[in-house]
Amino acid sequence: MKFFGKKEKEIYLDYVSSTPVSEKVFEAMRPYWSNSFGNAGEKHKSGREAKNALEQARESVAKILNTNAKEIIFTSGGTESNNLAILGFFNFIKSKTGTLNGYHAITSEIEHSSVLGTFKYLEKEGLGVSYIKVDKNGVVDLKEIKEKIKERTLLISIMFVNNEIGTIQPIEEIAKILRKHKKISNNLAVFSSQNKNLEFPIFHTDASQAPLFLDLDVKKLGVDMLTIDGQKIYGPKGVGVLFLKKEVLIQPISFGGKQEHGLRAGTENIPLIVGFSKALEISQKEREIYSQKILKLQNYFIDEILKSIPNSKLNGSRKQRVPNNINISFENTDHEFLAVQLDEIGVFCSTKSACLNDKNKDSYVLNAINKDRVKMGGIRFSLGKETTKRDLDYVIEKLKKFV
Repeated sequence: MKFFGKKEKEIYLDYVSSTPVSEKVFEAMRPYWSNSFGNAGEKHKSGREAKNALEQARESVAKILNTNAKEIIFTSGGTESNNLAILGFFNFIKSKTGTLNGYHAITSEIEHSSVLGTFKYLEKEGLGVSYIKVDKNGVVDLKEIKEKIKERTLLISIMFVNNEIGTIQPIEEIAKILRKHKKISNNLAVFSSQNKNLEFPIFHTDASQAPLFLDLDVKKLGVDMLTIDGQKIYGPKGVGVLFLKKEVLIQPISFGGKQEHGLRAGTENIPLIVGFSKALEISQKEREIYSQKILKLQNYFIDEILKSIPNSKLNGSRKQRVPNNINISFENTDHEFLAVQLDEIGVFCSTKSACLNDKNKDSYVLNAINKDRVKMGGIRFSLGKETTKRDLDYVIEKLKKFV
């Protein structure tokens, strides 16, 4: 795998933000740009070819997630999948009850902005939302989740892996807690009468940062909805997936056509969908070998920085994190300026999620894990298939000079 046009002096360490499209994925997509370019909604040969590619991709994704192809919805990426899951669900609730007042949801304080932003919007619509705190390692408080579940708690959304500090959340344990509380809500008789198999709370997880390293079996995880983003797994930008359990009813948030089981209007982007499917297939096939390789580099990089740079601190759990994520704080350092210095010498890293506004210089994730709840900064180095020990040694030497 190569970067197209990558210069020798450049060291890319921002794979959590976006990965390059792998050559195998690029080749899988190639025929659907100019040869088999038909609209999957048409009945002629070209349309049938596109439709066949679409459904093959859907079947492939469903097999990896251990679910039915009818439960796979292709979207434009992680943000749309999160919005469709959460907003689509509560729009359906509101259509049946007339209001969100009195109903309740649970999420964590370190979710991706596309999740937090959706819940902030729904709060204005009357929904009650509890934001679960995390400990110093960035792990959600399971006891608090138990305590926050109410009679009218309809949905819980907790991310699988945090995008800033790489912490892996105990999704299976949360699912076990929810199973003990799941029941058909008497307050939603009209909803329940339509679907007698539906029980609340519904469980959604944003798994955008998980596929390269973790099993995505939705039955083992115990989730009802799950989000994946193509650009995080060596696939193309602009494509993602929402797994939607058949018992869960939602409303579309875009209108115009009946594509994607009537839940996501618009002509399906076949090249991107085929690319996504191939990238997910590769990520799951190679994840164990890849994890071992990247973990060695991660441990080496963390150990060398903590040993050679005084007053440096790893943010997030050392053990309960994905192998590619390294978030470090340096005492008495302007981390935004440090990122600029590194950029000038060809080292590309980040200080927070790319989705946050540049005017907001603080990372709410780092602020949440700081026991004193004070504003703090950090640098996120994220490793990829192209990363070498030589790259990391170069970065370490530069950090010694800059910090």
